[in-house]
Amino acid sequence: MKVILTILISYLFGSVPWALVIGKVFYHKDIRTEGSGNLGASNAGRVLGKKAAVAVTVLDALKSFFSMLVANMLAPQAVLFAGLACCIGHCFPVFANFKGGKAVATAYGFFLGISALITHQYFWNFLFPIIVFFAVLYLTKMVSVSSLSAILSEAVVCFAVNRDMKLGVCVLVLWAFITYRHRSNLERVKNGTENKIRWMG
Repeated sequence: MKVILTILISYLFGSVPWALVIGKVFYHKDIRTEGSGNLGASNAGRVLGKKAAVAVTVLDALKSFFSMLVANMLAPQAVLFAGLACCIGHCFPVFANFKGGKAVATAYGFFLGISALITHQYFWNFLFPIIVFFAVLYLTKMVSVSSLSAILSEAVVCFAVNRDMKLGVCVLVLWAFITYRHRSNLERVKNGTENKIRWMG
């Protein structure tokens, strides 16, 4: 019962649409009607500006980390599943008609939770994916490709460095899910029409 309750709470944490909240409260805008319509940090930055993008990124990451902290207190055996449930809640939020973001920032909060609560290896499980993200971003100028590469690198770390099969499989499932959420981006990458950043390199 505690495990089910923990997963439900984590899903509800993930369902908090910070991009929507910040847009409506501070900018009087519904970002679902502008830009890509996505409730994530990228669209928040596109529609609301850099400060909003940073705020959404941090809050979206923290909600998965706090979900895992709560799980660690209520049902420690459900910590990983709590992180995954939060990511799913971000993508399909009950508070925003089940139309959310792509869970990239939420995934980084998940990695922080893994580092703090499971492996205690902050470099490999938290900093390394961030390094991979910026390295790939420098080379490709594409946030989508960089995000997917960074999340995949976390799965590789779980298998090769942590040598934890359960952890690796969970992160790999998350990567597959987020890759599916990026299918339109990948189609644009294939066609050479994906948006590229201009502030690096």
